[in-house]
Amino acid sequence: MTLSPSRRRFLAGGALAGGAGLALGITRSGSDTVAVADAAGHPAAHGGGVEGPTFRLGAVVDHDANGFDPTEVLRDFDYGTVSRLPDGRTAREWEIASGDSDLEVAPGVRFPAWTFNGRVPGPTLRCTEGDLLRVQFTNGSKHPHTVHFHGIHPAEMDGIPGIGRGLIEPGESFTYEFDAAPFGLHLYHCHVGPLAEHIARGLYGTFIVDPEQPRPPADELVMVMHGYNTTFDAEGNQLYAVNGIPFHYMHEPVRVRRDQLVRIYLVNVLEYDPINSFHIHGNFFDYYPTGTRLEPSEFTDTIVQAQGQRGICELRFPHPGKFMFHAHKSEFAELGWMGLFEVEDR
Repeated sequence: MTLSPSRRRFLAGGALAGGAGLALGITRSGSDTVAVADAAGHPAAHGGGVEGPTFRLGAVVDHDANGFDPTEVLRDFDYGTVSRLPDGRTAREWEIASGDSDLEVAPGVRFPAWTFNGRVPGPTLRCTEGDLLRVQFTNGSKHPHTVHFHGIHPAEMDGIPGIGRGLIEPGESFTYEFDAAPFGLHLYHCHVGPLAEHIARGLYGTFIVDPEQPRPPADELVMVMHGYNTTFDAEGNQLYAVNGIPFHYMHEPVRVRRDQLVRIYLVNVLEYDPINSFHIHGNFFDYYPTGTRLEPSEFTDTIVQAQGQRGICELRFPHPGKFMFHAHKSEFAELGWMGLFEVEDR
């Protein structure tokens, strides 16, 4: 793959756990703030920026200002407001609002995101196969949006412009209603054109439909893989992340217990790159593609996903200590897609 100059500059300054820093500069493209840099931390020649902050020495973003913390996103499952229907079925209701949010995606670097409920990724919606689902969507953005759910549902609930209600204009609301099917790991995202930009700006989230017979108890984690095209050139991403913020789980490792079953709901919504991947050090996992079957397809330490693909990874850590996980593509890892599991012997 041929990298654009901005991608090469980011790659040259890639941040690794050993202390090498990713130096970032800030410049502007139209009305949007973007991040560009070279290996020395100088802004790109075409920009008008100034030298910016860095990932060195453990610098982190302001989670409070962003309104979400990737550590909390890991285990944040939203089961909605629950009620019982006359036929005995469970009904679940959620309220989701889109908005325009100025997020700090790297220390001191702002990104004009479009969000569901003020976070990237949006809330993780969870239900059981056969539940009746009602999702009231309110568009609080300055742009028209929709919510498209992966799964089985009527055409008018598909969140596609020109079908059913279609576009939800700024200030308008619409309630999506459908039965939860099939069981498995799904996602939802805006489906308004230009589609790549609406997704890349942050309008996506995880949608889990549990089987009627629950899976075995586990420490469950959601990991949404994505990127930030900070130059808005649609040629590639300058930063890569899991659950919103590059390198977050290097600063705050994912804590798990030795020998406990860990279940990872892994979703790839990366735009502008054809594939993404997940690799874990010092261990193997059972992999369930899309989570629609109860038997794993393989036992491995690395899987590859195209955009929109997802799967469930199940594993136990037999040894205590810190174990890295990352995209098995060095460019993505060096630009933010890496983290650590910290296995505690208790």
